[in-house]
Amino acid sequence: MKLIAGIPDPREFSVSLAVEPRVPLPGKPVRLTFRLIDPKTEKIAKLQVMHEKLLHMFIVSRDLSYFAHEHPKLQKDGSFIWESQLPFPGEFRVLCDFFPEAATPQMIAHSIYVPGEHTNVPLKPDTAEQKSSNLLVRLRTEPAQPRAGNKTMMFFTLDPADGLEPYLGAWGHMLATSADLIDVMHTHPAWEDKSDTIQFNLIFPRPGIHRVWVQFQRLGVVNTVAFNVPVQEI
Repeated sequence: MKLIAGIPDPREFSVSLAVEPRVPLPGKPVRLTFRLIDPKTEKIAKLQVMHEKLLHMFIVSRDLSYFAHEHPKLQKDGSFIWESQLPFPGEFRVLCDFFPEAATPQMIAHSIYVPGEHTNVPLKPDTAEQKSSNLLVRLRTEPAQPRAGNKTMMFFTLDPADGLEPYLGAWGHMLATSADLIDVMHTHPAWEDKSDTIQFNLIFPRPGIHRVWVQFQRLGVVNTVAFNVPVQEI
């Protein structure tokens, strides 16, 4: 990411989202087209590369059972396109994370609705070890009981630790969200040191259960695991 002298403008950019087809069906092809607009010029925004990409996109289902971290492709007209599918009916939150030139980092959200019936399973605390493709991940927090408004240090122990590689310019990526999908945080390790334990620091803004996804790359494979972290009042 290029550093620019001066104080960045804190203006909020807008993101228009076009969905094709307009009513997406579960498991069927869908195309999302994003246009990021600078409110000062009303033109397509100029972006800085952030963790090797111009635009990071997260898709999370309302029940938090589905998670995707994708990178839409830049088009000649300055728009971005992502083509794939949404797995089941319900509401999906689409989160665009980007860093405009001469401005501040932005995370802008949209919602997509896929028609049909889907049973939402209530979120329950779960901080047990999680296994992904080729990595076992264990979580320890300090304090042991996170409290809203205070810093929580989150230590993820990786087993095996050999073969760990940077993923998108960092030793890991985290997306954390409140159970109601109102509070969403995308962050990276507190330190750049490589070890078998990767530390993230986070301030949970409100009490309640938070879903925390972490991603680590080992031997060319991106491992994604999730923990449900209970957060108490101060």
